[in-house]
Amino acid sequence: MSDSDAPASNPEPTPTQELSPLEEQIALYQREFHDLDPQVEQIVSALSRLNRRMNVAYGRHLSDIGINGTEWEVLKALVLDGAPYRLGPGDLAKRLGLTPAAMTHRIDRMVAEGLVTRERDEANRVRVIVGITELGREKWLAGMRLGTEWEEDLLQDLTPTERTLLGELLTRLLRRVEDAQPDASGRLSDLE
Repeated sequence: MSDSDAPASNPEPTPTQELSPLEEQIALYQREFHDLDPQVEQIVSALSRLNRRMNVAYGRHLSDIGINGTEWEVLKALVLDGAPYRLGPGDLAKRLGLTPAAMTHRIDRMVAEGLVTRERDEANRVRVIVGITELGREKWLAGMRLGTEWEEDLLQDLTPTERTLLGELLTRLLRRVEDAQPDASGRLSDLE
C-alpha cells in the first residue's frame, strides 16, 4: 500500500468541518493545558455529560408520574428492602446519606402526599416505622417502567456483548473512584 493509500490518522478538522461540543471542549482544554491526554478527557467528559443528561431525563420521567428524585430514592429504599417494605427513619436516613432532620422533613412531605405511612412500631412504641403505600408502590413501578423503556432505547445500538463489556468497564472505573473516595456518595452497593 502506498502512502497515498494509507488511511488518514485523525486529521485536524478543516474549517468546513464542525467540531462536536465535546471535541471543541477538548481542543480548548488542550490549547490552555498542553499536558492533557485527549483520550482520557474524551472518556471522562463524555461520562460527565452522559450523567447530567441521564439525570435530567430521569427527573422528567419522575415529574411525569408526579414525584421527584428525592421521593423516588425513599420509595426505592423501601422497595429494595423487600416485603413488608417498611424501615425506620434512621435506617432510611443512613441508606440515603441524609441527616435525621432531613429525613424527617422528607417523610413529612411524603406522608402528606400519600406515598408513605408513618406508624409506631407495635413491638417498640418508641420506634417509628415508615412504610410504602399502594400509591407509593404504583409510583415506584411507573418510574421503573419509564426508566427501563428509556434505558433500553439509550442502549439500543449496542450489541449484548458491547453492553456486557461497557458494564464491566464502567464498574471497574466506579470501583477505582470509590476506593479513592470512600466517603463520597454513590456507593457501588447501589448498583447491585
